[in-house]
Amino acid sequence: MYSQISPHRADRIDLPGRYGPVAALRAPAAGTDLGATALLVPGFTGSKEDFAPLIDPLSDSGLEVVAIDLPGQYESAGPIAESDYRPAVLGEALAELVAKLSAEGRRVLLLGHSFGGLVARGAVFAGAPIAGLTLMSSGPGELPVGERRAALDQGERLMREHGVEAAHRVVEQRALANPNWPVLPDELRALLRERFVKSTPSSLLGMGTAIRVEPDLVAKLARTLRTAQVPCLVVCGEADDAWSPAGQRDMAERLDADFAVLAGAVHSPNTETPEALLTTLLPTWRAWLTS
Repeated sequence: MYSQISPHRADRIDLPGRYGPVAALRAPAAGTDLGATALLVPGFTGSKEDFAPLIDPLSDSGLEVVAIDLPGQYESAGPIAESDYRPAVLGEALAELVAKLSAEGRRVLLLGHSFGGLVARGAVFAGAPIAGLTLMSSGPGELPVGERRAALDQGERLMREHGVEAAHRVVEQRALANPNWPVLPDELRALLRERFVKSTPSSLLGMGTAIRVEPDLVAKLARTLRTAQVPCLVVCGEADDAWSPAGQRDMAERLDADFAVLAGAVHSPNTETPEALLTTLLPTWRAWLTS
């Protein structure tokens, strides 16, 4: 079973960031180096470990891989103000990281998962010099009304009144509804808990607010990508329960982007169906790098 504890060859490193060290997993390109870096950005309550199943295959394909914790997440330092966790602000910090990787002479393929997709487009707006943008299980704006949004509403109230541990109980309650939860390795369950409670309260509250108020900026993103001549891919699971596949297809059409739906995946193809995800990512990214 693939998960955040899948084995990989990446080193745990810290990169310099606007708010302090950015925790990352970094693996060099193996074999023929394509001269490009896949920069992988997690979603709300996620972490760099979400991309563990992708690291070695991407490295073996000739790509350097850098997966990060967003500022304030898990092992990354972050700002104090909740308002600094809006995608536009985090996007500026991400754009600075992209620029540093580009200064090393590498083209950057930027992938954002879920809330990380909103941050990735914020980086594009901030002028990040990328060779391609992939939005995975992300949407045009705020998280639609549904179970995930209701859990966010409940979690915010508990966190403001009782702290991070109380909010984590909401996460655990949702996890217990998953029939696979009882059979998950203790190591994985411990990691999922640790990364939540180690994230700064301001990051959890700030990102939680941001994902519920972010406006639809697809038209602006389309103009920006077109002007910069940056290609785009939108990819999601066939049963995505955050932003619907239909809504993501519409976003892809508005962006004039490639679009792919992955069978058997819900909201996290990176851990649910990584092999299918790679069959979409790798040919697309190679085409971008050779065009």
